[in-house]
Amino acid sequence: MNDGWRIDFELMRLIFWSSKRETKRHLWPSVAPPLLTIDGIGTRPPGCWKMLTVAVCMAFLACLQAQELQGHVSIILLGATGDLAKKYLWQGLFQLYLDEVGKGYSFSFHGAALTSTKQGQELIAKVLESLSCPEDMEPGRCAELKGQFQRLSQYRHLKTNEDYMALSKDIEAQLQHEGLREAGRIFYFSVPPFAYADIARSINSSCRPGPGAWLRVVLEKPFGHDYVSAQQLATELGSFFQEEEMYRVDHYLGKQAVAQILPFRDQNRKALDGLWNRHHVERVEIIMKETVDAEGRTSFYEEYGVIRDVLQNHLTEVLTLVAMELPYNISSSKAVLQHKLQAFQALRGLQKGSAVLGQYQAYSRQVRREQQKPDSFYSLTPTFAGILVHVDNLRWEGVPFILMSGKALDERVGYIRILFRNQAYCAQNEKRWVVDQSQCLPRQIIFYIGHGELGSPAVLVSRNLFRPSLPSKSWKEVEGRPGLHLFGRPISDYYAYSPVREQDAYSVLISHIFHGRKDSFITTENLLASWVFWTPLLDSLAHEVPRLYPGGAENGYLLDFEFSGAQLRFCQQQLEQLVPGPGSAPMPSNFQVLTAKYRESPLISAWPEELISKLADDIEATAVRAVRRFGEFHLALSGGSSPVPLLEQLATGHFGFPWAQTHLWLVDERCVPLWDPESNFQGLQAHLLRYIRVPYYNIHPMPVHLHQRLCAEEDQGAQMYASEISALVTNSSFDLVLLGMGTDGHTASLFPQSPAGLDGTQPVVLTRSPYKPHQRMSLSLPLINRARKVAVLVMGRVKREITMLVSRAGHEPKKWPISGVLPSSGQLVWYMDYEAFLG
Repeated sequence: MNDGWRIDFELMRLIFWSSKRETKRHLWPSVAPPLLTIDGIGTRPPGCWKMLTVAVCMAFLACLQAQELQGHVSIILLGATGDLAKKYLWQGLFQLYLDEVGKGYSFSFHGAALTSTKQGQELIAKVLESLSCPEDMEPGRCAELKGQFQRLSQYRHLKTNEDYMALSKDIEAQLQHEGLREAGRIFYFSVPPFAYADIARSINSSCRPGPGAWLRVVLEKPFGHDYVSAQQLATELGSFFQEEEMYRVDHYLGKQAVAQILPFRDQNRKALDGLWNRHHVERVEIIMKETVDAEGRTSFYEEYGVIRDVLQNHLTEVLTLVAMELPYNISSSKAVLQHKLQAFQALRGLQKGSAVLGQYQAYSRQVRREQQKPDSFYSLTPTFAGILVHVDNLRWEGVPFILMSGKALDERVGYIRILFRNQAYCAQNEKRWVVDQSQCLPRQIIFYIGHGELGSPAVLVSRNLFRPSLPSKSWKEVEGRPGLHLFGRPISDYYAYSPVREQDAYSVLISHIFHGRKDSFITTENLLASWVFWTPLLDSLAHEVPRLYPGGAENGYLLDFEFSGAQLRFCQQQLEQLVPGPGSAPMPSNFQVLTAKYRESPLISAWPEELISKLADDIEATAVRAVRRFGEFHLALSGGSSPVPLLEQLATGHFGFPWAQTHLWLVDERCVPLWDPESNFQGLQAHLLRYIRVPYYNIHPMPVHLHQRLCAEEDQGAQMYASEISALVTNSSFDLVLLGMGTDGHTASLFPQSPAGLDGTQPVVLTRSPYKPHQRMSLSLPLINRARKVAVLVMGRVKREITMLVSRAGHEPKKWPISGVLPSSGQLVWYMDYEAFLG
């Protein structure tokens, strides 16, 4: 043994261990290492050995110190005695400890709740005793680590600001006593959202970690009830925490099959680049079915229902993972979140016809029992929903995304299924088709979330598509299971892979929180984008009566639905017809389409669906006659929400419409860029133009955006539009003008407060609306009254009062602009639904 080596190692050992503090018993055993001896090494100059020794030891010390300096993490579980904590969160924290022990961090776990200290300690002790280790862990090692975790975990009562201050002081005292550097603190909010603000205020004022340490606050859904409430909650939390400190949990993003979507797309880019688009994908199904009902949770369900509970969050998040453009680097959280936001922004707005709703028959009875409601109470809360979603971009245009979830269904299962178009014809008999060669067999990729026939997470790819690449350390190929069929094909038709080790979603997400992986969580921006998408549909469905279903296997075909264009509908009509009792609201079948007079002009009245169908038929008939007579048809359309069902009806149900000879004009336009969601032209594009074939030179948007300005008088946009009408429309007489009527009696963008356009010689005028955006461009009353036919569409109970007022008014356009509509040589026809006409 060279003496230089012995001296230097002894010196380094003394330096190293004298610098150690008692804190390191969390990281290494508290015994000194033996002296190192090196035999069989030839003699070298002592100075050389000393230099080499110091260099090696310093490198070794640097590694240990870097590991050691990662520091101490305090994890505070709020609501530690609740159901979620007992079922998933404590186990997830234990799994985090198992994964990270010995890697340079020390931990303390604080279970907090409003429960008294003694009762809380007893509850936590029971939970900790029930924790389990992975199956492949040796029992002795499991018992050792479980004991350590139990010793590191404690219960404390947290309620007041003083309680949080005391917690912070206790953490600081522990750090000081054990000589630890604080790495950070995690607060997991397993509490109702109404408690968030008070807890956040206390953490921010009294329990933040010191300088250099991070804070991570974990929030559980629901994140609001609609856009307004979500924005209020986000604003409130944003006053206490920075965006990078907040981790909103959607546990579906921790499901192994869901978490594999982006890595799968990334690892199989070459195979998927040509397939993952509208040219090859027939449809995408995102499904979560449950066999359980809402018993015991009806108070929650009455407030949220199935759409808010499952579709707005879990299934929408999955949709964005499938539909988003794939970042160049999927390990970049920033890039992933940015691409998800772009996917949200590309979602086409939902209409009432985009959804079908159901409710299992026992639900209202359960609500009455659990919430002490009277026997006459019947809930409108849906427990089943199917939603048709479209993504408006070049990759996915026209591809239906079907989202479905429900309770009391026939099986428990969740999956994402991408079904590819099959345009092959196989000349040989089906019996001779070879699974991995025949293009006539179904081609699909399935991310199987769990339960169902397979019983576990899986990724499946049809053998006639390609052999996928998955990480071999975490996914293994599934052995054949004779007799098992999925989506009509034997399991042998797929390349099938399952996780090497199944992990609970919360364990996955808690690990991601610890490591600061933000891409697995919901940012404020993405949360609000989701509510922007869902809130209008939820508002429109608030008073819809869901279809009743018996539950379980007895549902039969009752909940099957089909889609056409942008519309969803149940395949079967209701088997039972309700007979209206005394005081019951009339049903559509109680009325025919009524014809009468309103303001001395023809009136057509019906329920909304029949009214829209009638108006669409009349417009098509007018178009056909005009084309036969003049060779072209000039149609001017108003904006707003009322015409949307009409546009969709024309787009999807009128295949004989002479679109090639039709010119489309706007009656009015908001002074916003044409691509703005507020633009009437954008509404026309979203609900009609994308579905029909109109020559682009026959489409005439109003020129509100010129020279990078909006509706500037000096740009003369109104005069330009008037000149275009004069040049293309004979006598400036449209074949048909479609108008609406506002609750203040305005029509087009002609308002009582803005007399422009009510008379005079200007065909097109700039006006001012009392509603935002205030600036508008509109056809004038004199130009509208030159039309061969004017149709006024009035729908909804909110129009009942103005309908009554206008019915008694004379020709008073300055007070009621709609009263000035009277074609000089054409026809005026009113189309009103029963709610607007009868109330």
